[in-house]
Amino acid sequence: MRHAAHATRKGVGAIALTKSLFTTKHGAHSAESVYASKAAGGEVAGLDPALARKLNEVAPLTRRSIRESARAAQRRNTILASASLAALVGTAATSMAFMKADDEMLPPLADGAETTQTLDISRVTDAGASRSDVREVIDGQESTAVTGSWNLGETNTVKDAASLTTAKAYNNKVSKLVDKDEEQLPAGFNANHATGDVGNAYPWGQCTWWSYERRHQLGLSTGSHFGDARSWGASAQALGYWVDNQARAVGDVLVFAPGQEGAHGYYGHVAIVEAVNPDGSIRISESNVEGLGVISQREFTADQAKTFTYIHY
Repeated sequence: MRHAAHATRKGVGAIALTKSLFTTKHGAHSAESVYASKAAGGEVAGLDPALARKLNEVAPLTRRSIRESARAAQRRNTILASASLAALVGTAATSMAFMKADDEMLPPLADGAETTQTLDISRVTDAGASRSDVREVIDGQESTAVTGSWNLGETNTVKDAASLTTAKAYNNKVSKLVDKDEEQLPAGFNANHATGDVGNAYPWGQCTWWSYERRHQLGLSTGSHFGDARSWGASAQALGYWVDNQARAVGDVLVFAPGQEGAHGYYGHVAIVEAVNPDGSIRISESNVEGLGVISQREFTADQAKTFTYIHY
């Protein structure tokens, strides 16, 4: 149903119309709404059109217009506040940067003098960095030696010095053996000596073939061209292997002299130490004693063990 339009009031003055514009009323068909609509178009009797336009600019005619005006004002205030805050933060950061400047980096200028300072920045190389215990003399200063000591607790005694370091050998198995035998090593022994190992070049099934194979199974190198069994000790020692007359660990090569303990009268014999017992006796593995390629074992007493030559590592 459509509502009939209200009759237009006659004789409404400018003062009454202005009052109605600032008075909130509900309903789209209230008298005040009608007056406001006509005032916007300058249709109210006795009201100058220019004055009506000014009134509409000063006072919004609807609650929606009021809300939109308030939101627009709030947006303007937010933008102004954000811009002010950003400017304040930038000013504070700049001030702090100048406050932290090192006065030594900018030496004072002489009266009336002007200069430009250039920073020469270059990479520090290994040659330019000192890693020695004594510093070189700089600008006429005396050199200073770095001194000091470790405080290990109530006493400065290390209970197990051997546990602090590990021998730097390429072969991890050799490193462990060298650490174990550190006090008995020959002077100047090099754990990384030449091995002469380029693969098993010995005839299959011979004692030399088995000694090479077994050593590799245990992680130890052996020269590929040590020659006949009788010459293994001298060949190994020439390359830097540790050679003596004491069985020390599993993997040592035992060298029989020609004719010793049943060895061949000319070629001699070699075997591998498989066990070193607490009483000094040993057990060995060997090939070609009971047949070509046949691996067998024997044991020798401590007194017998002392008569052989041993190649260690």
